[in-house]
Amino acid sequence: MEKAPQIEKQLRALFNLQLVDSKIDKLRSVRGELPMEVHDLEDEIIGLETRIENTMNAIQELKQATETFKSKIQECNTLLLRYESQQMHVKNNREYVAISKEMELQKLEIMAAEKRIKEIKAEITEKEQSIEQYQQDLQEKKKDLVEKERELSEIIAETEKEEEEILRMREQATKEIEERLLKAYNKIRATYLNKLAVVPIERDACGGCFSQVPPQRQLDVRLHLKIIACENCGRILIDHDLAEEIKNNNS
Repeated sequence: MEKAPQIEKQLRALFNLQLVDSKIDKLRSVRGELPMEVHDLEDEIIGLETRIENTMNAIQELKQATETFKSKIQECNTLLLRYESQQMHVKNNREYVAISKEMELQKLEIMAAEKRIKEIKAEITEKEQSIEQYQQDLQEKKKDLVEKERELSEIIAETEKEEEEILRMREQATKEIEERLLKAYNKIRATYLNKLAVVPIERDACGGCFSQVPPQRQLDVRLHLKIIACENCGRILIDHDLAEEIKNNNS
């Protein structure tokens, strides 16, 4: 029977740690979704800034392409003038036809270049409009971020001292628990949204998943001969009276 006091001591320590962690969870829940909202806004701002930069680079490339097509048009016009001059001095019909074909080719090149310049101009206009929208969105996101950061800072300032005190309590509480049990406790806590790893038996049911606990298992829990987990959810079970005693001692 020497084992029972040690098991009870571990159960007390585990449930005490659960109470401390629940306080931390409640305190942090006051912040709600603000930390995530701040993080998301920061990501959105980086994304918008990247889009603006990429779009501006694309516009610059399009402008350079426009200059290339303008140079092409100048070259074609220079050739046309040369061909027109040559055409006035041809010696036969064959030379005239050959020069005429070259002139037609240059005119087609000019038409193609002018068409592409027109298309590029439309692309640039579209991208400039996109930048305006991105910049507008960026300013709104930055204002939202400032507001969310202010709200978060206020909440953190209000709860910081209390959280530091509770974290010191948690550090002390963990020292009283065997390493293997602490690992199991942390693993169970990480499994469930409500972060409950140690729960009392309430009305013959597990305080975590509310499934019925058989009478013999309830007796085993009360005797503190070993650490017993719920057969349904795996949470560590503690008897109601011991849980209430620990709660009262912590209040």
